[in-house]
Amino acid sequence: MEKARAVTGGKSMPASTIKLHVCHTYRVPPAVVYDAWLNPEIARRFLFATDDGHVIRADIDPHVGGRFFIVDRRPTGDAFHQGVFLELKRPQRMVFSFSVEDHDHNCDRVEIDIEPLGGGSRLTLTHEMCAEWAEHEEKTRQGWAHVVEGLGRELEQQQLKPTG
Repeated sequence: MEKARAVTGGKSMPASTIKLHVCHTYRVPPAVVYDAWLNPEIARRFLFATDDGHVIRADIDPHVGGRFFIVDRRPTGDAFHQGVFLELKRPQRMVFSFSVEDHDHNCDRVEIDIEPLGGGSRLTLTHEMCAEWAEHEEKTRQGWAHVVEGLGRELEQQQLKPTG
């Protein structure tokens, strides 16, 4: 567990936080990865989408201070994911606050760094969460891994689509 103090969406983070990291590589340049994350039509197919759910709403206002709101309809009920963009530097970085309806993670902060790697890119996601949610750390890591892998599948499908 790392001790940290940061400001997230105007709120101060507690002294005790957990940082979890997820990395993934893609065969497309950083700008393509970055743009896909912020495009509601693409994001609805991977961002917080579960295998047994269906994203019914994906609102993304991609500017600093802009909000996102994603609703995944699941057999157990709708899951709401939301946040505020705190930093956007195309194509290499985005930072946002993050919360889900069931758990008020007002202090959660997610950083996404995308760097060139050969002809593709490497995405590193860092989720800083309140230590009180430590029991959810592995489930949260698995959730983000599912998201970045889903983005990879979506980008692969986009490359395979015929043009013209």
